[in-house]
Order: sequence, then structure tokens, then C-alpha cells
Amino acid sequence: MTHLLHLDASARPGLAGKDEHGSHSRHLSQRFVSQWLSRRPQDGVTYRDIGQNPPSFVNHDWIASAFTPEERQEPWMKDALAESDTLVDELVATDVLVIGTPLYNFGMPAALKAWIDQVVRLNRTVGMDESNPLDPYVPMLAERERHAIILAARGGLGFDPGGEMAHMNHLEPNLATALGFIGISRIHQIAIEGQEIGGELLAASVAKAQHQVDALVAELQAELEGAAPAFAHQKQAELICEVAR
Repeated sequence: MTHLLHLDASARPGLAGKDEHGSHSRHLSQRFVSQWLSRRPQDGVTYRDIGQNPPSFVNHDWIASAFTPEERQEPWMKDALAESDTLVDELVATDVLVIGTPLYNFGMPAALKAWIDQVVRLNRTVGMDESNPLDPYVPMLAERERHAIILAARGGLGFDPGGEMAHMNHLEPNLATALGFIGISRIHQIAIEGQEIGGELLAASVAKAQHQVDALVAELQAELEGAAPAFAHQKQAELICEVAR
């Protein structure tokens, strides 16, 4: 059985097209998960609405505890890491990570950054090889293949790779770097653009992104079931980077 971890990071609780001021990223992420389960109802899903219930920010106690060997941790240190332990356990158990997130001021929402800071953790998701000082980091989640699906919504245009605003997009590149650092390297990206413009441009972007979501679900499930050709992932990765402009 495949297990999905579904995160929504938007500050907007509703869904675009259904609720006033609803979230486009939530709409995409819920579409992905519902499409997945419609074809594989036996699979499991853990859902976290971090946009409405953000993880705690890393503080002094967290840092002191996380960098203390487990055998030397005091009871208060274990308490300080309890939330992180829960979030890490959820991620470790995951095969497909689905992240619905808006682009806020050229980067990720604070709630999503807080989640990243809780799960990128020494001796839980990243190890240290002291014999290799030039590259000491060991991604601990690379022991098996995991996928990360980044479903984003942007107000402007041209933030995709090669676009005029790509150099100002620190959302997907940041997420891909952090997730790759801990061993999640199969990254898939789909985005809606043009929220601030609206009208036909936004509608076309939404329609294209929804089509890409459906195609990605079908391809990943075919690959999971051994029916996809070896080169399918590369072709899909190229396709989903061509987000509506």
C-alpha cells in the first residue's frame, strides 16, 4: 500500500472556484489526492493543514535538543522535540508527499518553512559522515524512492524555469533543495499563475494545471504498478515544467 502525506500551506482556508477568496493551491492539492484515491482507494493519506495550524518555529530549546545525542538528552529535550518527532515520523512513512502552497513574496509561506525546519533534522532525516569533511551530509530518506509533488499558486507570471521572473522564484527551488538534502529527489512541479490578473488568463492556467495534475497522477500510478516505460518520468518532468503562462 502506498502512503500519501498531504500538506496545505495556504493562509486561505477555502477552495478557489468554490469559496470567496478561496485557495488555488488547496484546490490543486485536493484534486491530486482525490484523483489518486479514486483509482487506488486502498492507499492511505495523512493530512496536515499547516496553513491553518502551523508547526512551531525552531527555538533555542529545539536547537539545543536536536544537536544533543539521544542518549544524553534530558526529559525537557525530548519534550522540545516531540512535535518534530511526529512530523518526521509522518514523513518517513510517506511514499508520496503532496504540498499545496502559494508563492508569498517570492518564497514559501512561513508555515511551510516552519514544517521544513522541523523535518530537516540531524540523525533523523540527515546524517553526518565525519570521514568526508568536504561533503559530510548523508540523506537518510534516500533508502527508498519517495516522490514530492509541489502544487503552487502564484499571483504573477513567468516564474517557471526560463521565465522572465524565474530568478525571483525561491519557492520550488528552495523546497527541492531542502527535500533533496534529506533524500527526496523525485520532485514534480505544477503551478497556477496569474491570480492577480484573473480573467481568461487565470482560467486557462487553472485548466492546464488541472490537466497536468490528472496526467501526473495517472503516470505515477502506472509507474507504481510497473506499467510505465523507463523514460516516462523524464518526459513527464519536462511536461509539467511547462506551466501555463
